[in-house]
Amino acid sequence: MNPVVRDNTPVLRPGFRLQWEPVQNSHVLLYPEGMVKLNESAAEVLLLVDGKRPVADIIDTLTDKFPNVPGLDEDVLAFIEVAHAQHWLHIR
Repeated sequence: MNPVVRDNTPVLRPGFRLQWEPVQNSHVLLYPEGMVKLNESAAEVLLLVDGKRPVADIIDTLTDKFPNVPGLDEDVLAFIEVAHAQHWLHIR
């Protein structure tokens, strides 16, 4: 598997859906075999994954929203790689 780069565009895999789950008090990723409860950081990233926005735009949007977070770009890239490895995302 190639590393995720800023020019890549992530997209949720078919059958996966991101939604707010009041009972869990968090965003969750639903898929046919189950559900993943997301922490706030993961949810912030996945809320921006629309299949049109490249990783660079996701990073820029989050950097604007959270300007004082050091290493945010590396964290976003690392999370997207993990989400891809977990088969939550396709990478284009």
